[in-house]
Amino acid sequence: MKIEERITQLRKDLHQHNYHYYILDSPEISDYDFDMMLEELQKLETENPEYNDPNSPTHRVGGAVTKNFETVVHNHRMYSLSNSYSKEELEDWEKRVKKMVDGDVEYVCELKYDGASISLTYEDGKLVRAVTRGDGFQGDDVTNNIKTIKSVPLKLKGDFPEKFDIRGEIVLPLEGFVAMNAERVELGEEPYANPRNTASGSLKLQDSAEVAKRPLECLLYSIIGENINLKSQNEGLEKARNWGFKVPKEAELVKNVDEVLQFVNYWEKNRHELPYEIDGVVVKVNNLHQQEELGTTAKSPRWAIAYKFKAEQESTLLKQISYQVGRTGAITPVANLDAVQLAGTVVRRASLHNADQIAKLDIREGDTVFVEKGGEIIPKIVGVDFTKRDPDSKETEYITHCPECDTALVRKEGEAQHYCPNANGCPPQIIGRIQHYISRKALDIEGLGGETVALLVNENLIGNYADLYALRKEDVLPLERMAERSAENLIQGIEKSKEIPFERVLFGLGIRYVGETVAKKLAKHFKNIQALSKASLEELVNVDEIGERIAQSVVDFFSSEENVHTIERLTTYGVKLEISAEKLANQTDILDGNTFVISGVFEKISRNDLKKLIEDNGGKVSGSISAKTNYLVAGENMGPSKLAKAEKLGTTIISEDEFLTMVPAAN
Repeated sequence: MKIEERITQLRKDLHQHNYHYYILDSPEISDYDFDMMLEELQKLETENPEYNDPNSPTHRVGGAVTKNFETVVHNHRMYSLSNSYSKEELEDWEKRVKKMVDGDVEYVCELKYDGASISLTYEDGKLVRAVTRGDGFQGDDVTNNIKTIKSVPLKLKGDFPEKFDIRGEIVLPLEGFVAMNAERVELGEEPYANPRNTASGSLKLQDSAEVAKRPLECLLYSIIGENINLKSQNEGLEKARNWGFKVPKEAELVKNVDEVLQFVNYWEKNRHELPYEIDGVVVKVNNLHQQEELGTTAKSPRWAIAYKFKAEQESTLLKQISYQVGRTGAITPVANLDAVQLAGTVVRRASLHNADQIAKLDIREGDTVFVEKGGEIIPKIVGVDFTKRDPDSKETEYITHCPECDTALVRKEGEAQHYCPNANGCPPQIIGRIQHYISRKALDIEGLGGETVALLVNENLIGNYADLYALRKEDVLPLERMAERSAENLIQGIEKSKEIPFERVLFGLGIRYVGETVAKKLAKHFKNIQALSKASLEELVNVDEIGERIAQSVVDFFSSEENVHTIERLTTYGVKLEISAEKLANQTDILDGNTFVISGVFEKISRNDLKKLIEDNGGKVSGSISAKTNYLVAGENMGPSKLAKAEKLGTTIISEDEFLTMVPAAN
């Protein structure tokens, strides 16, 4: 047999044996025989590099080193899920679903795996990219590391689409986690805290050979792409299994919320029998056409919801209450606790939220308190064990002055938190604002992290985010752990941030209550920072979805002389503070004041592109028909209830072609 033929045959056989061992859990040959075949293939590939294949089974052993993980924009956004904690919340969700779609609705219940989300891209049946969730819009390319995970197929089998993404979770099974920790303890090293964080951290290891040593698994649950020819979520799970993916068998198709709760109750009771950790159940509308009809909110799909299991709770001693200052000046009280194991992690601190929460629960230093971590990144105190309280304990007196700059705190009427008003002189606020400015969703400055920002401020090299653009390499080289290359990368990253679009810069300015979505709306409406800075409270409130609280915050921001001066400096340095001419050319106000509902399947344009056209031309897209709806854009297979409601309310019903004639950019 020729060398090329032998290499091809070995690869084919090893892929097949790998599938039987890791996916089907029914090996056809011994481990020794598998290793011998792999060793032969490695030897042949080394001696004949012209036959190299990036998806060869030999690449699973790792060896590639990645110093900087490339940021990649997702082909399709990775949304978060809305959470529910009770039967009533599930029933409310089901009512909303049935109100928006026609016909019977079935649901698929899947286990909510506690790991690190991943998106895999396949082209012609081959793995071409693996990207972490990141912020949902973009993540890190960790392809080399993912290839080392045996349950990730490098090549597919069967009738797979030409190109698609599949989403899943990278998990560390409990048995492997225990074994890893036993080895670390034996070596005198600190054991890992929990499987989830260990799995997540594994994806960002620079040496893929180290990742290959970890017993990670990849559990898949969602196929996404154009022309994938699937009708339901349940069909998608079955197809994914047939193509070679590891799709857990526990998923179940049910008909109503009662059956959903039966599934939830069973797994809440039996979850510890699973080989990996779960923290709830995900419920999805099964019919993909109904999913498309339901669409998404700004943060999550309307067609899915997570039912979170009841939070784990432990008691421990509250040793001291300290106070943190955030970038907006908000004061957060923090409980410093005796270390306690909770939901797989060691907890030493918990948020007390605000003065009202402390008073409501009557929390005092020296108390034995109950701590929860249900869906919270930072654990929270939910009660006090009064039977263990020292009779001489004293009621907590909330601080009156900033713990960082000693400025008297203020608390506005109707607000829960105290604030330090010394915005431009309080170090944590200065550092926090700059850290927000450089964050991924804002300016995303490569080479500049939160610790370096704090160092730059503490060394008096910068006092606000405009000062970043005046930095030179020789300014930062003397900093601790700052090498020549690091200094160059930092300065280059700052320079490159001048290309970031206006809406992200606006978000990065850190105006109170102006989040990512609000920043986009304001940027689109006012087009540039000058127009926004001169806008009155009334003009701001008239912008779609901008309330008085946000409007007042914007007015307050631009009434500060220091903020205005900072904006002027950013303009001088060339930061983008207006929408680009190219983007403006694709936007009009021709649909301003009109609300559209999209229903059905369209031939000439996708639903997402249709929505974008409406928004780019000043219109608003709504998920359901109401008296405020101006147009129903009707496609094929539109739900009869939407049509009936539109006719009843006198809503204008237009076809896809009729809509496209309304928008010049579409022609």
